[in-house]
This record gives sequence, structure tokens and C-alpha cells, in this order.
Amino acid sequence: MSTVAVIPIKQLAGAKQRLASVLEPGERQTLFKSMVKDVLTAVEACSYIDEICVVTGDSAVAELCQPYAVTILPEPEDAGLIAAMTYAAELLAGRGVENLVFLPGDLPLVSTEELDIVLDGITIREKPGVCIVPAEDLGGSNCVVCSPPDCLPFGFGKDSFRRHLRMARDNEIEPVILKLPGIGLDIDTPEDLWRMLDRLALTGVGSHTYLCCQELAVEERLRAFFSGEK
Repeated sequence: MSTVAVIPIKQLAGAKQRLASVLEPGERQTLFKSMVKDVLTAVEACSYIDEICVVTGDSAVAELCQPYAVTILPEPEDAGLIAAMTYAAELLAGRGVENLVFLPGDLPLVSTEELDIVLDGITIREKPGVCIVPAEDLGGSNCVVCSPPDCLPFGFGKDSFRRHLRMARDNEIEPVILKLPGIGLDIDTPEDLWRMLDRLALTGVGSHTYLCCQELAVEERLRAFFSGEK
């Protein structure tokens, strides 16, 4: 059984612009790179995953991935996350891959243990099958498993979790829904950063993201930001 994780990363430059009130452009890029490293570390250690593919057209992303066992897939001509994942799904299905695992690069709390939970699920044993791990607010889809890779049209964007539920059911697939705290927290806003720091202090000390936050004094910046809002 072959399972491939697909991590689309468009560009490092301009990453995490919604954190501009807390971090400078270069600092946001550094933080995002640390998150990507933590995601790659967790995925690489997951025994259920046979290959990691990063979809990108950015040479800096390809360089960032060099220490890991990663296959770089070029971005398709059509821009956007949906186009990148559709391209990857069609490519992997054509290769006979059985399971595709979508993960974004901004899940610094993802763990190998959570990935094990996702990939030990019923979707790996039943075809076609879909498993979705939503964001904490039940808005986004932070992890999507498709068995086979092209069994589900992707619908990323605002409220993608409910959209993916509807799309799966339209294809006569009842998706498995898993709520997991690590995968559930993607980092877009200062509020997300604050929640992340609180959890990293308990479980993530020593991670790339934790060390980066220490170097950038992110906690102190967040305290100043939130105190200024009052």
C-alpha cells in the first residue's frame, strides 16, 4: 500500500502577511520556514507515509527541503492551492498511488502520533474513502486523506471543511472526521500565534518553531501587540 503526503508551498517571500502587525517580512519568512521544517520532520517520521511531495515553483522552498526525503513537484500553470492539489492528485493516481495525504506547511504542532491516528483510519482500508481533519474553528481543512488520490475534487478556501464534506457526499463517500489539536491549529493571525506558543511551551520545546519564536522574541511582541489593542 502506497501513501504519499503532498505539501503545497507557493512562495516563501510574502509568507504569513496577516502577521505583519507582529513580525517584519524577513521574520515572517523565517518563522514560516521553521514551521515547514517541523511539518517535514513529523511527516518523514511517520511509518505510514512512503513518500513526501512538495508542490512548489520556488527554488528557495526546494532548497529548504533538501535535508529531507522530499520529491519536488513543479507548480502547474494554473495558480492556486486547488490547482496544485488537483495536479498532484492526478499525477499520483496515474502512478497507482493508493492514498494521498494533503497537509499545509503551517501546522507547527503536527505530530507523527497524530498522523498515525489519521492514517490508521478506515479510509485507508475502504476505497473510495476520505478523511478530513478540520481547523479548530471548523472552517478550513487542515488535512485531507483521499483514497484513491483523485476520488475528491478539492475545494480549498473559506469554509472548505463543509465544502469538502458536501463534495465527498456528492460523490457518495461518507468522510471520516477527526478533530486533532496539533493538525487543527494552522498559523495565520497573532491570535493563532498566541495559542501556538501556549502549547509549544508544553509539548514543543526544542522544535524548529519553538526555537525560532525564542530567537524572534515572539511572546514579548505578542504581549505588546495585545496590550496595545486595549
